[in-house]
Amino acid sequence: MELRVRLTLTAVLTLAAGHCAGQTSAPAECQRETALALERQGDNVAAEAAWKLCLDANPSNPEAYAHRGLLEARQEHYKEAVPLYRKALELGPQIPSVQLNLGLALFKGGELKQSIEIFDALLKNQPADSHQALQLTTLLGMAHYGLGEYAQAVPYLQDAAAADAQNLTLKLVLAHSCLWARQYQCALDVYHEILALDPNSAEAYMLAGEALDAMKDRSGAIQQYRAAIKANPKEPGVHWNLGYLLWSQSRFKEAAAEFQAELDNSPNDAQAMTYLADAEVHLNQPDAAQLLLEKADKINPGIALIHLDLGIVYGDAGRRDDAVRELKLAETLDPDNQNVHWRLGHIYQIAGNKDEAKAEFDKLHSLKNAIEDALGRTLLEAEMKDKPAAEAPAAPNAK
Repeated sequence: MELRVRLTLTAVLTLAAGHCAGQTSAPAECQRETALALERQGDNVAAEAAWKLCLDANPSNPEAYAHRGLLEARQEHYKEAVPLYRKALELGPQIPSVQLNLGLALFKGGELKQSIEIFDALLKNQPADSHQALQLTTLLGMAHYGLGEYAQAVPYLQDAAAADAQNLTLKLVLAHSCLWARQYQCALDVYHEILALDPNSAEAYMLAGEALDAMKDRSGAIQQYRAAIKANPKEPGVHWNLGYLLWSQSRFKEAAAEFQAELDNSPNDAQAMTYLADAEVHLNQPDAAQLLLEKADKINPGIALIHLDLGIVYGDAGRRDDAVRELKLAETLDPDNQNVHWRLGHIYQIAGNKDEAKAEFDKLHSLKNAIEDALGRTLLEAEMKDKPAAEAPAAPNAK
């Protein structure tokens, strides 16, 4: 998805990048027309040399700086383009398009916050129904999206998608922004718009599945993931998402089939491999689980579940030292996992290591108390919200 967004965004911005800096009068010795002709021919090196001659003739020529910035940007040298555009604006703030080109160079160079400031200022001076207003609105949405500011991105992307109703990629970016901003109904609304354009969009079904899952509609989410698989069984992550949802419902046999399908698509996916192994543990298939876990550990040893399950498998096989080693690794990676502390304590207890066992069971007890306290506070806050104001206790020091 991210690769498609980047590629499409590049195509969307090509039109904007083609804006030519405004033209002002220049000294005859500048050979300005030659420089412009070389630009049009795509001879960037010769054009840059010609504009440098213009600056030799007149170091305060804003047009030359603007065109040199444009030439750098065309070669994707965005960081080099920025100071040239800034110099052009300093010397000739009236030159058309330079400010937009500066914003684009900042945007493409990854300086998204600075680009937002420029695009926002430009948008305020554009007629709402103009082409440039749509372009700036899209850029603002994409810039906020790139910064992970999904709630801020949504209104810009909604306006852009409404004005460009056939732009499927823009709608997908909007749907993702709605989802990650936890605006789930927004994500579902855009999902229906996407399906109207592409009824076989596996990505749209996956988005709807994520939204419904977040809204606690598990059965609806499962239906959407199955529809995504039907649309494109090779869609990256589609079997993983369905498998994880089934796994979370303890439907281990069904989950295992999905994790295996994900591995068929991506054989070195350590996460899918780990959860397939965990499903095998629950299905009482320790040998199959061990092979998967040891392979996953070589790919990505930083997954806590690998070491927890290896601890279980080794422990059940009588390999106590190996089990303790793996469980301690799991504890390091996930210190708040109650299952890890319980299993370590149990192994120590069987081995007669009373102090070590007590230490693990004490950790387990502390974690349970912390969870119960947090749950109690949450329930109390919910109860107080539901009570009429007259029934609520007075605040401290109230008179």
